Amino acid sequence: MTKKGDLTEAIQAAYKAIDDKFGQDIVVLKVGKISILADYFIIATGSGITQIRAIADEVEKKLHEFGINLRHTEDYKGSKWILLDFGTIIVHLFCPEEREFYNLDAIWRDAEQVTFEAAK
Repeated sequence: MTKKGDLTEAIQAAYKAIDDKFGQDIVVLKVGKISILADYFIIATGSGITQIRAIADEVEKKLHEFGINLRHTEDYKGSKWILLDFGTIIVHLFCPEEREFYNLDAIWRDAEQVTFEAAK
């Protein structure tokens, strides 16, 4: 349980944060049954480095409001893939070429996909 609601609400808030910053191809995977890394992966694409950094900042802010704090991040200067590790949730933000190259969607295809509708 998070400080402000349940985990599903926190994941939905992260999804909305990505959508609000115009992230694309947002996928939420429930990986807890097939991985010890986390319970959920959120994977999304941004148009470039500046956008994925803006998305990362917004996701961190929204999850912090739920009492979920960033444990670790992988974001090297000029990186086109940002990984945000919140423990239970790991967020992967990619530029288009890196998302296609690493293809996490296919690697984790056995995970259950969770769907959320973006608020319009």
